[in-house]
Amino acid sequence: MSVYNSLDSITDELHKCMKCGNCMAVCPIYKETRQEVGVARGKISLVEYLLAGELDMTEGLADRFSLCTTCMACNTNCPCGVRFDKIILAARAEAVRKKGLHSVKKIAFTALKMQRLFDLGMKTGSIFQGVALKHLPHKSDRIARMRFDVGIGTEKVFPMLAKKTLRSEFPEVIRVNNPKMRVAFFTGCMINYFYTDIGKAVVEVLNENDIEVVIPRGQGCCGIPASVNGDVVSARALAKRNLRAFEKLGADALVVACSSGGTAWKHVFTELLENDPEFKALADKWAAKSYDISEFLIHKVPFKKEGLGRVQRKVTYHDPCHLNRGQGISREPREILNSIPGVEVIEMKEPGRCCGMAGSFSIVHPDLSVQISDHKTADIALTHTDTVATGCPACRLQLKSGVENAGIEEEVVHTIQILAESYRAGKKANTLKKGGITPN
Repeated sequence: MSVYNSLDSITDELHKCMKCGNCMAVCPIYKETRQEVGVARGKISLVEYLLAGELDMTEGLADRFSLCTTCMACNTNCPCGVRFDKIILAARAEAVRKKGLHSVKKIAFTALKMQRLFDLGMKTGSIFQGVALKHLPHKSDRIARMRFDVGIGTEKVFPMLAKKTLRSEFPEVIRVNNPKMRVAFFTGCMINYFYTDIGKAVVEVLNENDIEVVIPRGQGCCGIPASVNGDVVSARALAKRNLRAFEKLGADALVVACSSGGTAWKHVFTELLENDPEFKALADKWAAKSYDISEFLIHKVPFKKEGLGRVQRKVTYHDPCHLNRGQGISREPREILNSIPGVEVIEMKEPGRCCGMAGSFSIVHPDLSVQISDHKTADIALTHTDTVATGCPACRLQLKSGVENAGIEEEVVHTIQILAESYRAGKKANTLKKGGITPN
């Protein structure tokens, strides 16, 4: 039974928990609050009381269930193998069924389902964002802070909306000569509207490896923001729309450069659509050929190394929770980085520690999010690197905010951007050699 359908679906997970408290050692919430309700063990007890009828679902209880970044660190540290992420998602879905969705979230998730209206809103936002955002001069990023406090403070650093969305910059099919295969690219929201530089790097690298790229115009949000907040109805609608869009154009594989989006395609869609035979079959089909971009380049292609040029960077890599623990992908991005001439990879002490972003968590609990982020920023500072690479655009936002506010000169990019930079450097070096010039 899907965790999104009923609270009863996670009773087996609840029974596994022996209340040992091992989750306390790794929970980012507990480390900051030192409150039992912040840790998995405490929330499991609340769910047990709910199922036993000893507690009613109230707004206060729903708020306690929101105190989780779904980083899954407790899962990996649990000797009994409790999947707490399943428990918290079931509890949040139950909260929405019993108490309804917060009005702001309801408006946001409704807008996500109305793609044309959402696109228009984001385009309008890109034009008038200067009213609310104060642009910060930066050599490599268009970043800004809020001009006034809307409940999340004015210190948070945000990427500015791109003037043109990624999907509007490319044709639906980007062809190459003698393609090895046809690959569909799921852009997600952050890459389409904010970090178009990541999306351009994905297309560039795939084309460099003789791969035809398809970017379905009918795609939209992966639905993870809705599903993790308990809005199962919206999440299912978004899953179906994406499946229709990608099925229409077809591809040999699907790549994602966003850890949440990859989790959606590989795991969430199939669970959301468990009771819909037609779409469940589609979800299973696409889940089997969905890859994170680093996973695809290492295991499916593999990517060309002979054309790589020198990139002089000292890089530390941050493991996104939904990529590392959610999909088991940690080695692949490092393998890509280590293959690039000139790149020196220097590990943090805790590269897999949650950065505190967790989507809407950083908006609902901004102070706590920053507290969690500060540990990551301090860890980055100790590496004395000039670049942080990651595999998640949302983590990129959080990490950039952290280093900017700490006054650390650190560029924050997606791993794929450094690989694209290397291919460009290789082409430039080759051109200089042909012209009789020795590159530096």
